[in-house]
This record gives sequence, C-alpha cells and structure tokens, in this order.
Amino acid sequence: MSDRPEISVVIPCFNEEENVRAIHAAVAAELVLHAASHEIIFIDNGSTDATRALLAALCAEDPAVRVILNNRNYGQMRSPTHGIYQAAGRAVIAMCCDFQDPPALIGEMIRQWRAGAQIVLGQRRSEPAPWLHRMVRDAGYGFLARHGDYPVLRDVTGFGLFDREVVDMLATWREPEPFFRGMLVESGYRIALLPFDRPARQAGESKNNVRTLLAFALSGLAGSAKSLLRLPLILSVYAGLLTALLAIATIVCLLVGASALFLGLATLQIGLFAVLLLFLGLMGDQVRLIAERTRNVPLVIEEQRINFPADRQRPVR
Repeated sequence: MSDRPEISVVIPCFNEEENVRAIHAAVAAELVLHAASHEIIFIDNGSTDATRALLAALCAEDPAVRVILNNRNYGQMRSPTHGIYQAAGRAVIAMCCDFQDPPALIGEMIRQWRAGAQIVLGQRRSEPAPWLHRMVRDAGYGFLARHGDYPVLRDVTGFGLFDREVVDMLATWREPEPFFRGMLVESGYRIALLPFDRPARQAGESKNNVRTLLAFALSGLAGSAKSLLRLPLILSVYAGLLTALLAIATIVCLLVGASALFLGLATLQIGLFAVLLLFLGLMGDQVRLIAERTRNVPLVIEEQRINFPADRQRPVR
C-alpha cells in the first residue's frame, strides 16, 4: 500500500463531542514524538451530538486524521474491530476516546513493538468502580477462567498495539461478533503486558450501563467459551449414569419385595431428561460447527469515509 504509515491509531467513538479534539491533540503529540509516520482513524458509531461535525473539522485541519462514519450504532465489539481492520499501519494501536486509555503509553508500546513484541496490551492495575460492578466483573472473570476455550487476561480491555501480521491474520477469521481481546489470546501470538493505573473519564458520561455491559459480557462468553455448547452432552452422561444406578436400585427393591414405585418413576424421569440433554447437546454442537464455518457477516455498514486516500475508499473485508 503506497501510503502505509508506521503507526495507525484507531479510536472508536459515540457521542464524544467533549473529548474528540482533546484526544486527537494528545495522541498526535505522542505520535509526532515516537512514530516515523502515522494516521489517526476515528470510527463513529452513529453519534447524535456534535461529534461528527467535530471529526469532519479535524480532517480539514490534520491530513493524518481519517474518519469512518457508520450508518448506525453497531455496538462495542463490531465497530472498534472494523476500524482496526481498516488501518494501514505496520502496527495498529486501539484505544478509547475518553482518556481512560492513557495516550502517554503510546511511546512505550511502540518501543516494545520495535523490540520484537507483536502484541502489547495495557493491563489495568486498578480502576475506580462501584463495589457491585467490581463483584460482577470478578465473577465474570472467574467463570471465563473455568469454562473459556483459552486463558483469560484479567483487566485487559483491548487497549494495545497489534503488529500488521496479527491484524491481517485476525481479519481472515470473519468473526461476526468479534471478542477482539479474546481473539488475540486465541491466535497464539506472544503477548506483552503493560500495567497501568486507569484514570477516570476526562469528560462526558460513560455510555455503558447494566444492559450494555451484560450484552458485551454475553457476547464475549459466546465467543470465547464455545465449549459450553457441549455442556448438555456432558450432563447427559452424568444423568445417564444416575439413571443406571436408579435402575439397579429399582431391580434390587423388586427382588427383595420392597416398594419400588418411587424409584421407578425417578428412573424414568431422569432417563428421559438424559435423552433430552443428549439431543440438546448434539444440536448445540452442530450450532457451534455452523458458527465456525459461516463467518461472513460484515461488521458494520459504513455511511461515509473522510480523508482516506483514493486506494482506501472501500472497506477492507
């Protein structure tokens, strides 16, 4: 690609009129210091405030700024990942627009990448959050650690740097609901962690609430714990073993002349439950296989691109 910069920074945003100019200034200042060449890509997820007008103005002021405008809100998994795949840099940095991912870490991420790291992820040492939020998050991490398909990196949000090879590889997976931080671990590339203390939001209000956080967590669980679809098969084995034991107990009761009505009914019910679980498990495993084979849904539909070179006006699929 003729205009490939050394570093691309991708910043997803939604109703961030109070932050876009400030984050641009902070990120651009770091890139001038640490990158040989750069671009800054904002991908807007259907903002309804002045964010889009401010982004258009930034494009007019800074030729290194590029903007993707989605035609609606595609959520916190699909839009940022699409932006990463549209970046042209030899390394791509993804970060939030609200300063909770500190721009001051950009230089260290680039230094570690130049030293050979293919993935550098920021890892929070701490985060100001209500106790209930922390409790739910801890429970979620614990569940994924026990049932996930690969190790879970605790307190990693996706803020990080990814080598071109990593980005190009993950783009071929065609994930319709990409749990990107999980995909990074699943890919098997070596990951360097960069601990930091996550600050509070600089301006504006968080767009997360219980519903959005729950939706994000469930999507992440579905994407990183597909083996759970086999859980009914495992339960059917245990239910089948229990059915066999109850059947033996029923036969023994009949032989000694004791009442076996209750045991017989329990055996029948649990046996039917085991058969039901078996078929549910088989169906779930087929759904898992279908999901693995049909990753062909576009992550977002773009409404407009601003300031992209002529050879990058069309989305990379």
